Amino acid sequence: MEVSYRNKNRGYQQLRVWQDAVDFYVGCCRVFRQFPYELKRVASQGIASADSVHRNIAKGYCRRGIREYLQSLNYALGSLGESVSGLIACRKAEQISEEHFKPLNDLAYKLENGLLKLVESLERKEMQGDWIDHLILKESNATYGATPSKRKT
Repeated sequence: MEVSYRNKNRGYQQLRVWQDAVDFYVGCCRVFRQFPYELKRVASQGIASADSVHRNIAKGYCRRGIREYLQSLNYALGSLGESVSGLIACRKAEQISEEHFKPLNDLAYKLENGLLKLVESLERKEMQGDWIDHLILKESNATYGATPSKRKT
């Protein structure tokens, strides 16, 4: 699937953590989709917590304020923790095979480290004053791999 990068508000799609979060959600869907009917509530919660990770990354990015962005990234970390806890519990209960558990756990570990590094980076930017104000992100269009479109007047 090709993703569009036509405006700054969709720049989150270039973030590796967002891409990994989407992959984590897809993997969780594949695993939990196979759960029997009596475990549908557990499966639904596993899918919902994984879904929340990528959504919070995008929401924080699109709000454009560093405090809101950091808060949303912390929500994403919380949802990821909830997801991993559920995966571990399901693995211990032998509801998920090691074959399905390991790749998801490995991806969650990578995603968690990426989110933590992004939070640290944003906190440094905030302290160094790399934000114009608390509402507008100071970045060039080169960050997005695009040049500003020229309007006809």
